[in-house]
Amino acid sequence: MFRLEQFGFRALWSPYFFLFLLVLTLIFFYVAKKQRHRFEGSELLTKKEGTLFIFTMLFLYIIKGSPIDLLGHLMFTFHMIQMAFLYLLIPQLIITSVPVWMWKKLLSLPVINKVFAFFTRPLIALIVFNGMFSFYHIPLIFDQVKTNIWYHALYTGILFLFAIFMWWPLINKVETEKRLSGLKKVGYLFADSILITPACALIIFNHTPMYETYTNIEAWVQSLHLCVPADVISTLQLSGPEMFNLMSAQYDQQTGGVVMKILQEIIYGVILYRIMMDWYKREQEETDSFPIPGNGP
Repeated sequence: MFRLEQFGFRALWSPYFFLFLLVLTLIFFYVAKKQRHRFEGSELLTKKEGTLFIFTMLFLYIIKGSPIDLLGHLMFTFHMIQMAFLYLLIPQLIITSVPVWMWKKLLSLPVINKVFAFFTRPLIALIVFNGMFSFYHIPLIFDQVKTNIWYHALYTGILFLFAIFMWWPLINKVETEKRLSGLKKVGYLFADSILITPACALIIFNHTPMYETYTNIEAWVQSLHLCVPADVISTLQLSGPEMFNLMSAQYDQQTGGVVMKILQEIIYGVILYRIMMDWYKREQEETDSFPIPGNGP
C-alpha cells in the first residue's frame, strides 16, 4: 500500500513555508509592539488581535503547508476544500486581525492607496474575484496553472489578493475607507454567492472528468512537482492518481464541487448572521436614543 509518508517530509509539511509564516508573524509582533511608537495614531495591540493573527497564520499553514496541500494534488475534493478556506475565510481573518492603524499606514502609501481605491469598489471587487475564480476552473487554464510552478504561484497569489479586495468593502474597520451599510452588505453577499455558483455548477453537473491533472498520469506527475521535490518523485513508482483517490475521477470532481458549495454557504451564512445581528443592534441603539414625546421634563 502506498503511503503519503513516501513523498517525504518537505512535501508533507512544507518547512520553508512554515519558516516564511514564522518570520512574517515575528515581524508583525515586532512592529505592533516594539516599533509602534514610530507610527502616528498607533494603538496598543489587543489580545484579541494578537491571538487572531497567530490563529490565522496557523490556519494558513494547515491549509497550504500541511498534508492537506499534498492531498489537494491527489484528490480534487481536497483541492476545493483548500479553495474554500483559502479564498473565502482566511482573507477575512487577515483583514480583521491586522490593527486598523497598520491598515491606515499601508493605505497611506500612494500606489497601494490607488490600487485599493480602485479594486475595492464593490462592483469591481465582485466581478474580478469571481471572474478569476471561475476562469481558474476552466479545464484548459486549470491544467496549465496546476502543472507550472510559476503560473501557479502568480495566479493563486493574485487571486488571493483579489479575495482580500473582495472582502474589504464588507468587513474593513478603517474609518476613512468606504464601508457598505447593512442592507447593501446583504445585497453584496447575495451577489457574491450568485457569481461564484456557475463555477461550482460546472464542476458538479459535468458527468465526465474535466481535468487532466487528476486523470492523465503525465499531467498529474507534473502537478506533483509543485509540492514534491523532483529527487523524491524520481524514486517513486507512480501509476496514476487512482493510486490514492478513494473515488473515481468523476465522483471526486463532483464531490469537490459539492463540498466547495457547502463550505461557501456555511461561511456566507455565518457572515450574514453577523451582519443581521450588527444591523439589529444598531437599530436598537438608535431606537433607544430617540426621545419619546411627552417623556421630557
